[in-house]
Amino acid sequence: MMNRKVKEIMTTDVITTTSDVDVVFAFEKLMENKISSLPVVENDKLIGIITATDVGHNLILDKYELGTSVEEIMITPVVTVSPDNTIEEAVNIMKENVSSGILNQLPVVEDGKLLGIVSDGDIIQEVF
Repeated sequence: MMNRKVKEIMTTDVITTTSDVDVVFAFEKLMENKISSLPVVENDKLIGIITATDVGHNLILDKYELGTSVEEIMITPVVTVSPDNTIEEAVNIMKENVSSGILNQLPVVEDGKLLGIVSDGDIIQEVF
């Protein structure tokens, strides 16, 4: 099972945002869709990512002013995985990048284009 390809288990209907969106609007999108991260896409290319934890924590601490854009706070470069990576490789990439703050989801990218996202939940469901 760990040798299956990421493209076989990834979510392809990814909810995204653009860099010019207000952080408060992006956070609402995260909460409404019950997702933990929001890839930032411009012209079909992945350029960053934001997480509900980072945004929520900083909103509570009043670190963002009204009108702060996603571009100002997005994480870049983004740790990604290829659709042809194995599940085992995706797990290793997650483990190697714990410090990036995006431990539980990896955007699936090919030639800069966002194709999907694979989460720790997708992997657990596949393996167990």
